[in-house]
This record gives sequence, C-alpha cells and structure tokens, in this order.
Amino acid sequence: MIRFFNENIRLNLKNKKAIKACIQETFERYDIHKFAVNYIFTDDESVLRINRDFLNHDYYTDIITFNNSTESNKIESDIFISIDRVKDNAAGLKTEFEEELHRVIFHGILHLCGHGDKNKKEKEAMRALEDQCIALLKKKISA
Repeated sequence: MIRFFNENIRLNLKNKKAIKACIQETFERYDIHKFAVNYIFTDDESVLRINRDFLNHDYYTDIITFNNSTESNKIESDIFISIDRVKDNAAGLKTEFEEELHRVIFHGILHLCGHGDKNKKEKEAMRALEDQCIALLKKKISA
C-alpha cells in the first residue's frame, strides 16, 4: 500500500497511479512484495523539526525516510518530503519541480531497498537508480 498525504502545504500530486506502479516495480526488483509506505508532503519547518527531534540534525533537508519495518521481508515506512526544499533544489538544478519531486520520491524508496548516499560512489549509484526510476515513470505516463 502506498499513500500520499499533505501536511501544512497544498500539493496536487499528478500521475499518482503511475508513481505507485513504479514504486511497486522497484520494490519487486528487490524481492520486496509486502510494503506500506506513507508519503507526507510538508514544509521546511516540519521537516526541520523532525530532523532535530528524531535524528539530532539541525538543518533543512528535502527528505527524511523512516524505516519502521519489524520484519525483514516487509517494508513499513513514513517518508517526509519538504516541498519547500524540492522547489529550491529544482530551481538550483535548473530542472522542473515535478521531475525533482519524482526524484525525491524514488530516492526514499531506494533507501528502503538498501541504497545509501553517504559518499561519492554511493551518490553516483543512487543518482543512476533515480534516473532509471524517472525514465520508467515517464514511459508509464506517456503510455
């Protein structure tokens, strides 16, 4: 199950069905067939508060992924995404907001599948996997 929520912001997420299908396919590639993921789209201040309260980090970030799983073959997660950060990142990268939002959505899923992004090699691998997910989504949307 994949669910989307808005908290403190207004976001009309387009192509939900295609996004959900891509997430499901990504999980299946990693042999994950049971999952419950909640995406909470919110603002900078909410994500900063979560970052401070739960991770002891005092900075803004675009995404925080909590893996709440208690079973090894099932994913349960809450993923918080700052729409403010996504907008700023899109502007800085000179890309469309929607594409950057999709990248961040898939970024969280890839973390849940075991991918990190702490060093240059991991970041490059993560970016390549995000690009694959975005390409799959574009294919589904245009079909």
